[in-house]
Amino acid sequence: MPIAAIILAAGSSSRLGRPKQTVVLAGETLVERAVRVATEAGLSPVIAVILDSTLIDRLQQAGATVLLNRKAYEGMSTSIHTGIRWAKSINPSGAVLMACDQPALTSTHLRALCEQPDSPTGSGYSGKIGIPAYFPASCFDSLLQLQGDTGARDLLRSAHAVAAEDLTLDIDTEADLQRARTLLEPAAPKP
Repeated sequence: MPIAAIILAAGSSSRLGRPKQTVVLAGETLVERAVRVATEAGLSPVIAVILDSTLIDRLQQAGATVLLNRKAYEGMSTSIHTGIRWAKSINPSGAVLMACDQPALTSTHLRALCEQPDSPTGSGYSGKIGIPAYFPASCFDSLLQLQGDTGARDLLRSAHAVAAEDLTLDIDTEADLQRARTLLEPAAPKP
């Protein structure tokens, strides 16, 4: 049975001051990068929950199912609801919730999250368990109960974790973006 990827990319990016989803890093937008990594991990379908309709064509060309979340201003839970409701319609065995602002995320890590198909599994970094995280279909109703800007952290408190300290690089500010560029973009050749 398939495991869906749900990319939460409808946030306001208030700390960055511009939509982080459209920031280009190493030749692709952050949300396109997330779609690519999820696809490389074998997750299917890859669902991108966005607010900016200008991204639809590019994400569909990258192979994503694109859902608009017009209630994104109410918090992250509305993007989780949007993705999970759509995923339930295809009856996957589970789903991986992920953001588009963790540029060090790899397909290998996403596959590792899905190795225990009956149990929620989160990513361990900075002394906590967070997203990306895998949730079996048995958790979908609990995910649909989340409210406001609360993510799925409460559902991950006792979950298994796959270590991924690289995921501490989360693009929220210009300084974070510069660190990501230093780490992930090839240096220009010297003349």
